[in-house]
Amino acid sequence: MQAEPSRDQLWPELPLEAWDDTRATLHLWTQIAGKIRMTLSPPINHSWHVPLYVTSSGLTTSPIPHSGRTFQIDFDFILHRLNISVSDGSTGGFPLEPQTVAGFYRRLMGELQRLGLPMRILNKPNEVADAIPFDRDEAHRSYDAEYANRFWRILFQADRVMKEFRGRFIGKCSPVHLFWGALDLAVTRFSGRTAPRHPGGIPNLPDDVTREAYSHEVSSCGFWPGSAPLAYPAFYSYAYPEPPGFADAQVKPAAAFYSADFHEFILPYSAVREAEFPDRILLEFFQSTYEAAANLAKWDRAGLERP
Repeated sequence: MQAEPSRDQLWPELPLEAWDDTRATLHLWTQIAGKIRMTLSPPINHSWHVPLYVTSSGLTTSPIPHSGRTFQIDFDFILHRLNISVSDGSTGGFPLEPQTVAGFYRRLMGELQRLGLPMRILNKPNEVADAIPFDRDEAHRSYDAEYANRFWRILFQADRVMKEFRGRFIGKCSPVHLFWGALDLAVTRFSGRTAPRHPGGIPNLPDDVTREAYSHEVSSCGFWPGSAPLAYPAFYSYAYPEPPGFADAQVKPAAAFYSADFHEFILPYSAVREAEFPDRILLEFFQSTYEAAANLAKWDRAGLERP
């Protein structure tokens, strides 16, 4: 009989300083895979044709159409491989190991070419300030298998709890998905009302993409592994447009706080990891911050929520 998993197995430590180089490299690798999906997939509202999804071993693009076939790209953070599977039964891939972004890009594009899946993508990262074209990025080259695995283990725990939270809502709601632009796992609820024009201004992201994403009023929550200026992993929750009084709302648990820099409520990952009942604390955070947004903005909660 298999032993019950420990707290460290379910909710492992993820100190940013211990794996920041790997995080930055992996972020760019996921952007390459995500851009392949984005380029070949029909557009869906709010860029829902763009993200990756959590699996039982890592992350996937889900099936991507190509000339009458489909294929998918999977990051396996247990065996540490990138796998390509095609609807005709052919396969490809290579190990996930220390290698430059440029090397990863060449290997992935080479495998697609070998499998009869040639394509081109916009060869530049999004939502990062210093956007080096993928095929010229020799700076990012780290891959610590232990920390990549820890990151995925947190993602699948967060994904599981976020799906439970999503199930409480019967209005329009996004899937739980990982946006590779900021490398955050997110789920977004919609009130059904249109929103003011978003100002845009996100680095290396066209403003029209941002404005479509926020074309309607939302309450969104998720998990982010952190990077400057937030030097630790955290769960977050925000509203767009932010209703008056949102920043002063009383939310749970006590460790949660409003960040004026991010215009979001932040719950440090450590507060969830160290809690006696992590699922309960995380659901409490998602629910209380959503209620603050929905009540202050006067959403039709009776019509949008599961009784």
